[in-house]
Amino acid sequence: MIVDERLVTYINSLDTGNTPILDEIEREALASFVPIIRKEMQSFLKVLLSIKCPKRILEVGTAVGFSAILMAEYDPVECEIITIENYEKRIPIARENFIRAEKEEQITLLEGDAKDVLETLTEPFDLIFMDAAKGQYLNFLPRVLELLQPEGILISDNVLQDGDIIESRFAVTRRNRTIHKRMREYLYTLTHSEELTTAVLPVGDGITISTKKGRKA
Repeated sequence: MIVDERLVTYINSLDTGNTPILDEIEREALASFVPIIRKEMQSFLKVLLSIKCPKRILEVGTAVGFSAILMAEYDPVECEIITIENYEKRIPIARENFIRAEKEEQITLLEGDAKDVLETLTEPFDLIFMDAAKGQYLNFLPRVLELLQPEGILISDNVLQDGDIIESRFAVTRRNRTIHKRMREYLYTLTHSEELTTAVLPVGDGITISTKKGRKA
């Protein structure tokens, strides 16, 4: 927990919920111990969608499809969403959830390793949501930036690792040291990139929000 738990509980108590199908999918995911975006991140995404009104969205990391459906439900404009997932057991669940939410025509799920799938994409995106394997963010970044439209927004979730990111690498468990090192490198790269303007925020488990400099053609 990177923010006082009582404060987070209070903030989440103000949440008015989502559509019935999203609430249902969220309950199922939590009961099955499938990680989905936290309540704070859900609220943040809804506000960002209402400000940006993106027409093309890319999500790296589908899981069971919750966040893709949320973006489809709360984007004020009709949008196209492409989402990438590599974990075979979750792919059919995500596809079924898209059908349940009546979003199967709007959301395209691409199967495979994100690094390979990203290379097959050619059209730019207004919003890219990074929520995949945390140790791979840095590897995905160069291609993600190529696909991000000037003035586009990149959001990366779970970047503060429950607060472990501020610890020395020797203070984290041995099995987490590689991810810890890579995430620190990712955060440094984002915040020092000449292409981006980036803020790191203690929302949920930590997020970054970056805008790509330049103007749309």
